[in-house]
Amino acid sequence: MTIHTEPLKSVSDIERTTTPMTPFPGRIATFLGGRRWRSLAPLAVLIVLCVLIAIANPNFIELRNLVRLANSAAVPLTLAMGLTFIILMGSIDLAVEGTLSVAAMVLVLLAANDGNGNDYGWWAVLAAIAAATAVGFVSGLVQTMLRIPSFMGTLGMWFIGLGLSVYMLGGTAIKLNDASIRDLALHRFLGLPVAVWVAFGAFLLATVIQYHTKLGRHILAIGGDEDVAKLSGVNVVRVRITAFALAGFFFGIAGVLAAAQLGQSHAVIGDGRLFAAVTAVVVGGTALTGGEGGVVNTLIGVLIVTVLANGMILLGISPYIQQTVQGLMIIAAVALSLDRVRLKIVK
Repeated sequence: MTIHTEPLKSVSDIERTTTPMTPFPGRIATFLGGRRWRSLAPLAVLIVLCVLIAIANPNFIELRNLVRLANSAAVPLTLAMGLTFIILMGSIDLAVEGTLSVAAMVLVLLAANDGNGNDYGWWAVLAAIAAATAVGFVSGLVQTMLRIPSFMGTLGMWFIGLGLSVYMLGGTAIKLNDASIRDLALHRFLGLPVAVWVAFGAFLLATVIQYHTKLGRHILAIGGDEDVAKLSGVNVVRVRITAFALAGFFFGIAGVLAAAQLGQSHAVIGDGRLFAAVTAVVVGGTALTGGEGGVVNTLIGVLIVTVLANGMILLGISPYIQQTVQGLMIIAAVALSLDRVRLKIVK
């Protein structure tokens, strides 16, 4: 008796020999996952949003309101610049609020204030940025040396930063009395607050780092495929530590601007800043999976978030509805930022 046998087909063989009909939801997912669509969507959303709000309330395009918009975007833009580098690697930095709080605390305690006799002027600004950079550096060490996921490592650094601020400030608000530092928020240059120009400078610096330095290319490579980056000779540990320190640097600048705008520092000065920064980065089109997007995308994302918040206030929308809209915006942004052609499994 002869038995005819046929070799078993592998999964790849089956996939090549079968062409199942793509269900309608899958077609939509493929369309939304298209690279060209995802790259143009944030800019299109920003333009449509501005047009609709301007039609609903012409006060939106008044010069006074546009200046207010720019001033409101200064701190979120600076924070989002630092966070963009972390998300580009496929990681996350939840220590935004804690790091900003540390920077503002150091600034206020070293500059002229109503809590002690210190008056180190602009040295206090440098110390604040250095302290925030150090926090970012430690976050990078925790993530790489202890091999703790960035989500948990930076979550711990968030609370460490808040704890330091509460302890050093004594649980109270300390007033910033240095007039020259306060001028970052109060003085205007070419019609815009100096803080806006500082934030724009931070954007230019971030642009140079991403597109014109080896560090920027390595960050993008790690986010694209870390194993391939290692095989290409990239020192992943060093790049990760540097990226977290760089993020801390930008968070420090944002902390200085926040303290200058408020004229004081307190432990929860960064409350809500993490949400705004992450939202701006994702809405701008930088993928949470890493390797796609960048600081230019983030600039558009910050403008979308700021314009939407300003527009809802002008239209008299309830704050509770505003939170709902922001939540929906995050879900939509993440849905548009994911590459569904490559993403086969969602956990």
